[in-house]
Amino acid sequence: MTDLAKAIQLREAGHLEEARSVLLKLITLEPINPLVWFQCAWVHDALGSESEAVPYYTKALELGLLGEERQGAYLGLGSTYRALGLYDESKLLFEQAIQEYPDQREFRIFYAMVLYNLKDYSKAMEIVLQQLLETSNDTGIQSYSRAISFYSDKLDQTWK
Repeated sequence: MTDLAKAIQLREAGHLEEARSVLLKLITLEPINPLVWFQCAWVHDALGSESEAVPYYTKALELGLLGEERQGAYLGLGSTYRALGLYDESKLLFEQAIQEYPDQREFRIFYAMVLYNLKDYSKAMEIVLQQLLETSNDTGIQSYSRAISFYSDKLDQTWK
């Protein structure tokens, strides 16, 4: 078993400090391996050390992290920025993620959350309602899909 696999196994088993220790050593041994940087970010997030996770996520992305791990780094970093109150950074990152992965709905939901934090309530609700319409199989929601869709971007409008 590789040291990276061992660190992942430790993280998954909840041995976060031990995983962190292995990953920090691995960074010195494999400084250009984006997977090591990503896993190090993840373990810091899991430890509640969000601000410490940021440079690891950033480096993982800079080093060309690919696939599901890249998506995870976008989500982790964007969510961490939001949790730290870095709303503009979060917004920009989620916009980039949505552009790169337009079919990954989770980015739109997290983007809506940061829009809410930025007090763009109308746009945030529009995104959430559209995602709800596109993913829900609920018969009640689907029976009102035209109305929900129509009002999704007109929540502040009234008709007299």
